[in-house]
Amino acid sequence: MKIEAEWMRGGTSKCWVFESGQFGEAETSPDALLPRLFGSPDHRQIDGVGGATSTTSKAMILSRPVGDDVDVEFTFAQVGIEDAAVDWGSNCGNCSAVVGLYAIEKGWVVPTGDVTRIVTRNTNTGQIIIQRVSTPSGALPIVPEAQMPGVPFPGFRVGLGFQDPAGKTTGKLLPTGSASDRITAGGTRWAVSMVDAGAPVVILRAEDLGLDPESYDSWLAGVELQLETLEHIRRQAAVRMGLAATTSEAARAVPKVAIVASPAQSDPDSDVSVMMLSMGKPHPALAITGSIALTLAARTPGTVLNDITGGTLQPILRLRTPAGVIETWNEERDGSLLVGVDRTARTLATTVIHLPEALGSAVDASLANATN
Repeated sequence: MKIEAEWMRGGTSKCWVFESGQFGEAETSPDALLPRLFGSPDHRQIDGVGGATSTTSKAMILSRPVGDDVDVEFTFAQVGIEDAAVDWGSNCGNCSAVVGLYAIEKGWVVPTGDVTRIVTRNTNTGQIIIQRVSTPSGALPIVPEAQMPGVPFPGFRVGLGFQDPAGKTTGKLLPTGSASDRITAGGTRWAVSMVDAGAPVVILRAEDLGLDPESYDSWLAGVELQLETLEHIRRQAAVRMGLAATTSEAARAVPKVAIVASPAQSDPDSDVSVMMLSMGKPHPALAITGSIALTLAARTPGTVLNDITGGTLQPILRLRTPAGVIETWNEERDGSLLVGVDRTARTLATTVIHLPEALGSAVDASLANATN
């Protein structure tokens, strides 16, 4: 069997983009199909199209809803690497940036004006994301020129505005009802904040992990030595946030972990230093859905992050990440709160993926319905 797909970069992630309607009726579920397409389980993903990292083993499934105020619906799949599993429990903010661009390139949405507004809905979370794609003179630029931290080459500018993002996964911005909690792991009681906005995130202070706020470049080595403890904290947070019944049942993708501290005195360009963990490893930049949670955490009195940023609401939050400073913004519009960030996106390839014969006759129709 052959499956058409686009290979696209969104922000600091890469994903394979499928249209839901191209999958026919068959017997294999997407939970079996996608790992085989990507070459999992195998840490190299050598016999598939996966990139062998958490930021490059991702898929987006797109559809055009009928009779709705939404232009495009999309479902995100985080495909396991060492394990043949798919996590559907959250969205990817970086990969979300490909949705508006794809819609314009495929003619689903006609560009209007210098900025084209595309209303999208993520089905994993029910989140509405207003995408603003730069279309000067009513068209995509012939050559993309927008730059962003963490990507050496330019792409098309895409602004992502998460509409009223609080509680989309758990029902509450603060799932435990408290801005600050204590979790015991490794024989230590850790002060944490558990926040659900964009994605569920558990936030810790860098100092509590023995990390020096004045030496951000040394964090990576220090974090990697404590991954087991951080995973224990994350799994307990999953239970406390209502994401799993037991720690052993906690999904790998949610909640994410964010380690934060005041910026170094020599760093006047940021408001907070952040290192985020995704799929058990330090993120090379920042999970954008996680940045939405951090933005609302900064606005919420009593959280670990608000203690750093202070009580004054600012329209821009500058986050120091391993890839550079990422700015998030928030604004009130038509009675809704938009929390967002600007990304870039680009189509890398239009291709046909060849599916092994053993699965070729057994592609599950549920993949076509994954956006329902």
